[in-house]
Amino acid sequence: MTTNIILQARMSSSRLPNKVLKPLLGKAMLAHQLDRLQRTKQVDNIIVATSNETNDDAIAQLCDELNINCFRGSLDDVLDRYYQASQQFPSENIVRITGDCPLIDPAVIDEVIALHQVQGSDYTSNCQPATFPDGLDVEVFTRSALSLAWQQAKKPSEREHVTAYIRNNSESFKQVNYSHHVNLSHYRWTVDEPEDFELIDKIYQNLYPKKPRFGLTDVLELLQQQPELTKINQQFTRNEGLIKSLIKDKELGYE
Repeated sequence: MTTNIILQARMSSSRLPNKVLKPLLGKAMLAHQLDRLQRTKQVDNIIVATSNETNDDAIAQLCDELNINCFRGSLDDVLDRYYQASQQFPSENIVRITGDCPLIDPAVIDEVIALHQVQGSDYTSNCQPATFPDGLDVEVFTRSALSLAWQQAKKPSEREHVTAYIRNNSESFKQVNYSHHVNLSHYRWTVDEPEDFELIDKIYQNLYPKKPRFGLTDVLELLQQQPELTKINQQFTRNEGLIKSLIKDKELGYE
C-alpha cells in the first residue's frame, strides 16, 4: 500500500513571512524538516506542495537543490493544491504535514500510518483530540477521501485547511485517532510567530550538534532540564489560523 507525504509550504505567512526558509544553524528550517521526514520508514515519496506565486519560487528552488519533488498550485485553495498534487504523484494514502513543524518526529509519523493501515480507516490523525505537542501533528487519509472532500467542500475553511471537510463529516469517513500515553498538547513546537522560532532555534542549538536525529523524547528531556524555554511562546493559542477561517465562514454566511 503506497503512502506519500505531501508537505504544504508557502513564503507568505502573515505572522512570520518567509518562515519556512529562515536559517536554523545555517540551514533552512524547511530543509531540516525534510531531513526528518526522509527518516520515515512507512513512506514511499515526499512532495512539497507550494503555490504558483512568484514569491514561492525560492521553495521550489530549495526542493530542486535537495532533489525533493515539488508541486505548485493554488495559494489559497490548499485542498485543490493537495488534490492536484495527488494526481501528479499518486498513492493510496496521503500524509499531510505543514511546513512550520521543524521538530516533526518520523517515528510518530510511522506509528500513525501503521494505525491507519491496521484500522483500514479513511482518516487517521494524532490531533483529534490532540495529545501531542502542537507541531507534531500528523494526518493520514486515503486518496478517495481526499477526492470526495475536493468534490464536496464549499466552505472557505474547508478549502484552506484540507482535512476540515473530512473532520466535519464523520458520518461519511471512518476516523481514528492516535493518542500519546501522556497528554503533551500544552507544548507549542510549531512556528507561526517570532517567539515560536526563537524557541525552536534554542532547541536546535542545544540538541542538533550532538544528536542531529533527536526526537520527541530528547526535546521533552531538554525542556524538563530548562523549563524556562517553554515560557518563550506560551502566550499563543493552538490552531489560530483555523479559528480565523471559521470566523470568515460565518461572515460569509456558512454555518
